[in-house]
Amino acid sequence: MSKPVLGFVGLGQMGSRMALRLLEAGYPLVVCDTAETALAPLLARGARRAATPAALADQSDIVLGSLPTPEAVQAVGLGPQGLLHGQRARRFIDLSTTGPRIARQVAGAFAAQGRVALDAPVSGGITGAEQGTLALMVSGPRAEFAALEPVLRVLGRPFFCGEEAGQAQVMKLCNNLLAAAALAISSEAIVMGVKAGLDPALMCEVINASSGRNSATQDKFPRAVIPRSFDFGFATGLSHKDVRLCVDEAEAMGVPMVVGSAVRQMLAVTSASFGAESDFTSIVKVVEQWAGVEVRAR
Repeated sequence: MSKPVLGFVGLGQMGSRMALRLLEAGYPLVVCDTAETALAPLLARGARRAATPAALADQSDIVLGSLPTPEAVQAVGLGPQGLLHGQRARRFIDLSTTGPRIARQVAGAFAAQGRVALDAPVSGGITGAEQGTLALMVSGPRAEFAALEPVLRVLGRPFFCGEEAGQAQVMKLCNNLLAAAALAISSEAIVMGVKAGLDPALMCEVINASSGRNSATQDKFPRAVIPRSFDFGFATGLSHKDVRLCVDEAEAMGVPMVVGSAVRQMLAVTSASFGAESDFTSIVKVVEQWAGVEVRAR
């Protein structure tokens, strides 16, 4: 059987790599993005172009999106030139991190037209997007999840989080809060050790053999902080957005976020100091400045 035509909107650092994997897996692909430079590599590999999300939905059976903000998802899905104005695509897989309220809004609008929108945020970073090892957290009708699972598996390992729209978004926000919190507290601990004369590489080795090990000490510090490259591949502004969405949603649910609120503030300071486009591992620079030391290889 021939494979369905896929549309992909949002070709940033994550989206471009996911779209390429789908193309390499043999899916006919139509792409849409506001940046010509983002489109060019995929067009050179045989993808077709759509000028608007509506045109993308006219040319595709299934549309996937990887967009930076809830507002972008809302505009692409529901706006004047959004996916709902296209006639062909009946399914939308939203790979963005938007929070559950936007996911419910988009899913409701699609359902009103007899279509389906699944929220399917991803985790695993640029490396996971390149290698097809992402974790995909998916919520929506189970039958639709089953039908779309072959497409999702090209990108990584899908986890079905529930049939209620937005449940996958909650799962993703919880994960990203933990990742950001681990980075923030590890920054404080490693800077403290360095100021006491400890080798940061040795600190990570000891921590990773002990009860304090976490994703920051296992991966982010050795790869992006100690070498001073600060190029892990996730922007401070996006991390701040994710944690802010998590804390806001938790407060709306009546769940206290004392530690989460502190992490949100640390990311706000990092963004103000080094810019929203800085790598989120730059959070350690804030602690370094306050402590008067630098974490670097010896």
